[in-house]
Amino acid sequence: MNHYSDRMDQVIQYIEDNLSRKISLKELAEVSNFSKYHFTRVFSSMVGMTPYAFLNTKRLNKSVEYLVGTNKTVLEISMLCGFDSVSNFNQAFKKLYDHTPSDVRRNPKVISNNSVQYGNNQKETEQPSRYAGSGVKNHFLRRIWEMNIIIKELPDYEVAYVRHTGSYLETHKAWGKIGEWAAKNNFFPPEHYFIGISLDDPSSTEEYECRYDACVTIHGVFNQNIDRDIEYRTLSGGLYALYSFYDTIDKFAIAYQVVYGQWLPNSEYEPDNKYCLEFCMNNPSDDPEGKAKIDLYVPIRKRVI
Repeated sequence: MNHYSDRMDQVIQYIEDNLSRKISLKELAEVSNFSKYHFTRVFSSMVGMTPYAFLNTKRLNKSVEYLVGTNKTVLEISMLCGFDSVSNFNQAFKKLYDHTPSDVRRNPKVISNNSVQYGNNQKETEQPSRYAGSGVKNHFLRRIWEMNIIIKELPDYEVAYVRHTGSYLETHKAWGKIGEWAAKNNFFPPEHYFIGISLDDPSSTEEYECRYDACVTIHGVFNQNIDRDIEYRTLSGGLYALYSFYDTIDKFAIAYQVVYGQWLPNSEYEPDNKYCLEFCMNNPSDDPEGKAKIDLYVPIRKRVI
């Protein structure tokens, strides 16, 4: 079986064995032997939902078994299934099944077998077939992925950056600040790279908590204390998988899904414990079709078989 699938199976088994207690994302990442940063992307891309959504669905599936097969109270069931209050349990149950726990206890037929497993919102909870079949080598698709992804060795980069916290749809605010600063210092392409770093996975982090760094590479000697809004750091080089993206920015998440959900599991690599780098190769507002050209670099290392 595919090594990635084995690791995801271990996480799923761990979730199923610990439904009654609080489970942290860090804990699940440790079970998977991926870093927390990469784990959520691997799990979401392969399983088809975030770790939290999967955990919540499994808990609610278990709650249906208790409601139908036992005389336990709703309070007891909510605690057995890891919910910290009855109100949170009722709210989550109603959202998934369109019925309350009391409705199901009175008449189990109000929800179908399919909705017990996946709920009524298939888009949020359905597991794609690629997870079940990821151990099967599709040579044709693999050739396509290998043609689209290039392995490159990157140097370390000294960068100046502005951090944005909030929706990733508003990162233009940080880019406006770093762009103005770069222009003052005559830092322009192609001598200087503009690199974005999504520090959090928006599928598992609240929108207002998502962090993003808008960076520009720097070199030479200049006063780094003039502008308090600008910070400095070193981006670690090393081995990276390059996926060249050119489309409207709303489709950029697909690039991550392709690498984490399809290419990586079928490659001889796994994510290294560094951040992904998003090299911004154009200004979408200047593109005739409004498309963004981004070179996505995913840090990788040889997988230990």
